[in-house]
Amino acid sequence: MAQTTALIETLKKALKAHGKTYTDVAHQLQLTEASVKRLFSDKSFSLQRLDQICQLIGMEISDLVQMMKEGTQRQISQLTEEQEQEIVSDLELLLVVICVLNRWTLEDIIAHYDIPETRCIRKLAQLDRLRLIELLPKNRIKLRIASNFNWRRNGPIQHFFQEKVAADFLSGRLDPDTDQLIFVNGMLSPSSKAVFQRKLERLAREFNELNNDDAGLPVGEKQWNGVVLAIRQWEVGPFGAFKKR
Repeated sequence: MAQTTALIETLKKALKAHGKTYTDVAHQLQLTEASVKRLFSDKSFSLQRLDQICQLIGMEISDLVQMMKEGTQRQISQLTEEQEQEIVSDLELLLVVICVLNRWTLEDIIAHYDIPETRCIRKLAQLDRLRLIELLPKNRIKLRIASNFNWRRNGPIQHFFQEKVAADFLSGRLDPDTDQLIFVNGMLSPSSKAVFQRKLERLAREFNELNNDDAGLPVGEKQWNGVVLAIRQWEVGPFGAFKKR
């Protein structure tokens, strides 16, 4: 029963990732939406119906089982300092890492970036050795990361983004239709600052959850987005000239 529950939960996640609802499933199975909800609640799918639902999202039952296994296997939540250093010392490798963490395929990477296929495969093999991914037959990519995977705090990759990317990120012009920048400044007690930090961490988790939900969509239906969440002890630079000595 535990495996059945895990399989149905995996199916729900796959449907959500592909933007499919109970209504879509009902049309596919030629049932009422209430009947479909009952099937999910009772976990009483025949193999034929399970196969029909998988067809709706372009999957095989074996793909669904593989997704379930990936979700239950032991996965890593963080790399070592040495692993991060190896990645950040090779800009092309870092680019490949960012792509695969966003569920890009080999075909997606070489279609969007000027990286020859053979070299890209070598980069993927390097990530396999680092145990960030498992490189499967036909160069399919299986992530080994947990849902709470994150870069090391104050680690090599975080330093890279702070030093090389932050200024470029903030200096670029914002598109008023799609982008947003909110700046606030004020005085907080240590306890209030701690509360706000927890809210920032929760918001970051929500962004990652949305990113995971959209993982099954084609690359062409998504855009790169960057989010900077930070709070630090800071005073507007020019104001310092007015301080009493």
